[in-house]
Amino acid sequence: MTTKMDYRPIIDKYYPEENALRRLLLQHSQSVARKALQIVVSHPELNIDRQFVEEAAMLHDIGICQTDAPGIHCHGTHPYICHGILGAAMLRAEGFERHARVCERHTGAGLSLTDIVSQDLPLPHRDFLPETIEEQLICYADKFFSKSHPEREKTVEQAERSLAKFGEEGLHRFLQWKEMFG
Repeated sequence: MTTKMDYRPIIDKYYPEENALRRLLLQHSQSVARKALQIVVSHPELNIDRQFVEEAAMLHDIGICQTDAPGIHCHGTHPYICHGILGAAMLRAEGFERHARVCERHTGAGLSLTDIVSQDLPLPHRDFLPETIEEQLICYADKFFSKSHPEREKTVEQAERSLAKFGEEGLHRFLQWKEMFG
């Protein structure tokens, strides 16, 4: 298991002002953390690192502040699809490699090199697929909450439809996680 780290100073560092973006980040991240932790409790046989899941779920979207997505109060300069790798760089700079891996691997149901090249995404040409059980769990839980409507939890069917728009590969991973975590 992990040594407990306090994620709040990191959020405070990158989101120092009480504003709409900070509130959105916290609301979304708390929803993802709550769902992920419910799954941890429901599946003790999976031996999931509960402490790490809480921390990483709270930090998985830390990079949104550097993106250009005005509809969700983000006024940075990078395309939104880059928020995972941006957040990973931020957390690596803080010395949190394991948490950084969650950031860079949670977009969609993870992104393969094939996805990145075929969709001409502005990301490094390599796989960004969740590997550990904790990475997979946070990615799965994240699919139930959008930042456009943070007050609502999607149904499994809605999450599936949302992922299906981006190809079969991601949907297939999500369905495997549904079997494991559902």
